Amino acid sequence: MEIPLLRYQSVALDQIQNSCSFSCSFTANKVLKGKSLLSGCYFSLDKRKWKRSFHRVKCCLMEQGLKPRPKPNKIYTEELKESSLPDTQMKKPSAGICSQIEKLVLNKRYREALELFEILEFEGGFDVGSSTYDALISACIGLRSIREVKRVFSYMLSTGFEPDLYMRNRVLLMHVKCGMMIDARRLFDEMPERNLVSCNMIIAGMIDSGDYLEAFLLFLDLWEEFSDCGSRTFATMIRASAGLELISVGKQLHSCALKMGFGDNVFVSCALIDMYSKCGSIEDAQGVFDEMSEKTTVGWNTIIAGYALHGYSEEALDLYYEMRDSGVKMDHFTFSMIIRICTRLASLEHAKQAHAGLVRHGFGLDIVANSALVDFYSKWGRIEDARHVFDKMLCKNVISWNALIAGYGNHGRGEEAVELFEQMLLNGMRPNHVTFLAVLSACSRSGLSERGWEIFQSMSRDHKIKPRAMHYACMIELLGREGLLDEAFALIRGAPFKTTKNMWAALLTACRVNGNLELGKFAAEKLYGMEPEKLSNYVVLLNIYNSSGKLKEAAEVIRTLRRKGLRMLPACSWIEVKKQPHVFLSGDQSHVQTKEIYRKVDRMMLEISKHGYVPEEKTLLPDVDEQEQRVLSYHSEKLAVAFGLINTSDWTPLQIVQSHRICCDCHNAIKLIAMVTGREIVVRDASRFHHFKDGICSCGDYW
Repeated sequence: MEIPLLRYQSVALDQIQNSCSFSCSFTANKVLKGKSLLSGCYFSLDKRKWKRSFHRVKCCLMEQGLKPRPKPNKIYTEELKESSLPDTQMKKPSAGICSQIEKLVLNKRYREALELFEILEFEGGFDVGSSTYDALISACIGLRSIREVKRVFSYMLSTGFEPDLYMRNRVLLMHVKCGMMIDARRLFDEMPERNLVSCNMIIAGMIDSGDYLEAFLLFLDLWEEFSDCGSRTFATMIRASAGLELISVGKQLHSCALKMGFGDNVFVSCALIDMYSKCGSIEDAQGVFDEMSEKTTVGWNTIIAGYALHGYSEEALDLYYEMRDSGVKMDHFTFSMIIRICTRLASLEHAKQAHAGLVRHGFGLDIVANSALVDFYSKWGRIEDARHVFDKMLCKNVISWNALIAGYGNHGRGEEAVELFEQMLLNGMRPNHVTFLAVLSACSRSGLSERGWEIFQSMSRDHKIKPRAMHYACMIELLGREGLLDEAFALIRGAPFKTTKNMWAALLTACRVNGNLELGKFAAEKLYGMEPEKLSNYVVLLNIYNSSGKLKEAAEVIRTLRRKGLRMLPACSWIEVKKQPHVFLSGDQSHVQTKEIYRKVDRMMLEISKHGYVPEEKTLLPDVDEQEQRVLSYHSEKLAVAFGLINTSDWTPLQIVQSHRICCDCHNAIKLIAMVTGREIVVRDASRFHHFKDGICSCGDYW
C-alpha cells in the first residue's frame, strides 16, 4: 500500500536502490549539507523489512581517508577475569541480605542498598543472583555514581557471573546512564550477542553526551546488522540530526519513517517537532504537530517549546491555552515553560494563572517549576512573592538559590542577598559561578565593597571556582561605585584573560557617574572597537565627545552613523493597568488619553520643580540621542507614570517596564514624583530595577 508523504514527498528518497539515502557530509567541526551519508539502502513497503545492500554503503568519511574504529581486544574483561575466584563452589549468601537489598531498591533507598552490598563485598565469593544484580544496577543508575558502578561490575566479574542478554543490556544501560561512555562502548563491542535494545542504548548514550557524529557512524554499522529498525531508533537518530542542526538529514529520516509506517508514532513525531524547531523551521514543526492523530502532552510541550525557542512568545502562550482547552493533561514541564514565557513577556497576570494551575494540577512542590516561579517574581518586581515561593519549597537546588539571590541583588537589597548566600553555604549547597555572579552583582549594586571583595577572593580559595570576566565586571563596578577608577582600570589591565565588553562597560559607567571624561572616552573607544556595529556604542561615544568639547570627533561619529544608516529606535515604556498593557513612546500622542496624560505630566513637572527639580541638559547615557533630548519633558517613562497615576488608586504601586536604560532626567524626576505623590514606583530598565520611594531610589543613583 502506498503511504502518502504529504509535504515531504519531494524529498528524493524513493529511488530504486537509494530509497533511504541520508544526505549530509561531516567535517571535523561542522556538518556540510549536500553530500551522501548513507546510500544503497532500500526497503520493501510490502514486507516492511529492510533489505541489506550494504556492499554499496559508502560514507563520505571514508572518502576523506578516515577509517572505522577497530574492534577492541577483550583485554578489559580478561584482566578482571584473571582476578576471579578459583573454580570452586561459590558460597550462597544469606537470602535475607539479597532480599533486603531488593526491597531497599524497590523503595528507592539506593544508598542503603549499596551499603548493605558491602557485606557481600567484604566476605567475597558469594553467588549473587540476577534479581539482586538487577536491583543493584537500578541503585547505581538512581545515584548516577561512577564509583558504585565500578564496585558492582567488578564484583560481577570477580565472582564469574555469566549474564544473559537481558542482564548484559542492563549492565550496558548502567554505564550509559552514569556517563561512562568509553567503558559502555567497549562493553557493547565485546557483547557476544546484542539486539536492537542494545543498539538503541549505546546510540542514545552517544547522543546524550553530544557525540552525534559517532552516533551516526555506529548507526551505519548497526543498520547492516539488523534487518528491521524500530520507531525508537528513528526517533533517536532524529535527535542526532537536531543536535547537528542538519535539517536535510532530518527530512530524509522523516521520509524514511513515513515509508516504514512510523508516521503516527508519538516518539517519532515529537522528535521531528523538536528537530525542525531546533533547525529553524517552525513551519515544518507545526506541520508535523498538525498531522499527529493524537496530540499528547509531550507533543504539545514540544511545539510550545519550539515557538518559545524562536522568540514567538505570544504564539506559544496561545498554544498553551489551546492545550488547556483541548483537555490534554498538563505536566510540570508545561507550567515551567509557560512561566518562563511569562518572564519574557513580563506578563504578571498570565504567570499568576500558570502558578495557580501548577498548584491545582498537583505540581505545587515541583522543584523546576517553582524555581521558574522564583525567577519570574524576582525579575518582575515581586521579590516578596519570590521569597514566599522559595520558602515553601521542600527541596531546593542551586538554581532556586541563584534565582532569589539575583532577585535581591537586582532590587538593590544587597545585604539580604549576602545573607541568603551565607545561608546557602550553611545548608551545604555548593555554589557555582552563577551564584557568585549573583552575589557579587548584589554587592556591587548595593555598595558592599568589603563583603564583595571577601566573596570574590573566596571563589578560588575556598570553592575552587576560577573567576570569569563577568565576575571581574562586578568588581570593576564595585570599585567604580567607591570612586576608585585607577584601581578599576588596574583590575582590567591585570585580568588573566582578554578584556570583555562588559568590563569596559562597567568602567564606562563608573566614569560617567564620577565625571571622568578622559577615562570614559578611552573606555567608550574600546567598546566601539569591540562592537563596531552596535548603535549604542556610537551614541555613548558621541555624548562623551560632546561633553568633553571634542566637536570635531563628535561630527565624525555622526557622519559614520549616517554612512552606516544606523538610527536609534525611540525609547519605549509600558505599564499594565487592569490586566491591560499600555505602551508609550517618547513624545507619543497616539493614546486615547493623550491630552489628559500630557496635562498630568505638566502638572507633575511644575510640582516637583518646587522641590528642586531642574531638567538635565546633557546626558552621557548610551541610550539617549538628540531626538530624545528634544522631547525631554515627555519621555516614555514620564508618560507611563502619568498614565498610571491617572488610572490607579492612590495607594497602588506603579510598575513600569523600560526598553532602554532610564535617563538621568527621568530618574531624578521620578524620585521626586514618588515623594510628592506618596506612591512607590518601580521601573525595570535595561540595566536593573529602580525602586523609587520617599524621594530615593534603590540603586543609590548609580546605574
